[in-house]
Amino acid sequence: MATIKPFRAIRYDQNKIDSINNVISQPYDRVRYGLQDQYYDLSPYNVTRIIKGKESENDSETNNVYTRANDYLNQWLEEGILMREDQPAYYVYHQSFSLPSGRTITRKAFINAFELSGFDEGIVLPHEKTHAGPKVDRLNLTRATETYFGNIFMLYPDPENRIDGIFETAIQRPPDIEAKELHEKDVLHQVWAVKDPEVLAKVSAEMASKTNLIIADGHHRYETALNYQAEMRERHPEAPANAGFNYRMVAMVSMSDPGLTILPTHRLIFDYQQLSSDEILSRAESYFQVEKLQDRAELEKRLATSGQSVGVMGFVSSQGHYLLHLTAPEVMAKLAPNRAQAWRDLDVSILHSLLLTKIMEVDQKKIDDLVNIKYLREPDLGYDEVKGSDSAFLFILKPTRIEQVTACTDAGEKMPQKSTDFYPKIITGFAMLPVQATETL
Repeated sequence: MATIKPFRAIRYDQNKIDSINNVISQPYDRVRYGLQDQYYDLSPYNVTRIIKGKESENDSETNNVYTRANDYLNQWLEEGILMREDQPAYYVYHQSFSLPSGRTITRKAFINAFELSGFDEGIVLPHEKTHAGPKVDRLNLTRATETYFGNIFMLYPDPENRIDGIFETAIQRPPDIEAKELHEKDVLHQVWAVKDPEVLAKVSAEMASKTNLIIADGHHRYETALNYQAEMRERHPEAPANAGFNYRMVAMVSMSDPGLTILPTHRLIFDYQQLSSDEILSRAESYFQVEKLQDRAELEKRLATSGQSVGVMGFVSSQGHYLLHLTAPEVMAKLAPNRAQAWRDLDVSILHSLLLTKIMEVDQKKIDDLVNIKYLREPDLGYDEVKGSDSAFLFILKPTRIEQVTACTDAGEKMPQKSTDFYPKIITGFAMLPVQATETL
């Protein structure tokens, strides 16, 4: 059973800062491409200083990004910039944004303390592969601060959206927080701290029987929490079951939420020398219908109107824009005989197993280690890089559908890395969960 609890969050005191907009940030793994400097410039109290601090050439065991993160946390608490909530709460979190069609939708989440559960227990399931590096980094930060700052983005089954309905009656008032974040600046974030014991009990009871919750975003952070829990249990065997380190802060969204949106993640292959564009396409013709198109606009229009067809993607090189449509799906059974059909039907699986590994002969380890491959939410950089280059190729993908995610997790399959990009990101800085040995929930 899924056990969740309200908690007394650490939050920014909005009376002590110039604007909540200036202290929040994207999740730590999105703080790149100059964003770190921009967040630093916004405010001396921006949470990025804790979750993605700047390294120094003079860093040592006693003075580094992790010790400085802890120093910031303690300093801001002492100054009153950060405050501790007086009562346990669930934090209802709405994100409103516009679709390309112009229609505005709202994704509804709530932030809670989730009792950690191993993947073998069937309560919570991963859906993507992970890398070791980020887990070491996040574990070091957790050890130093004994606090969780970012959320796991978790999906839970609720066909009738009953939990959202319970919360709806409790938030008939202005939000406690209303913000817009620097990077995804067109998204409106609204947060309500819900402390009514009756509402909290109803939500906890509604969640209790649920299983097969899916980690949508934050696989590394969840696995880090399991590792931290194991360390703390060994160090504190006398700690009670409700010790804070047995829990992880998560933002939960119903799988049936009308606002649930998945964007595609495109692949740029660069510094590739084995085959030319013509040779790649010639080999691809054994498995795909290959159609040369006029330009980017036509390619993206054709992809958008291809519906749920399996194995339809774009290929862009300096020679032009091409639409690939898989005509030999049976090849996936030969390439991945031990995989479920739901996994074989994923465009990302077809891309990685057939196009990259078999046709282009890219070593799977290089893909896993992110060598000569970039993952792009916005494909503009990729289009620019292939212009005039004989060693760069861009693959344009359609978004993975939520039913494909659930089909893979139901089959016990982990999807290839970066198979999904849930939009918008769950922002860091609205609530923080202390998990010291003495903390209980």
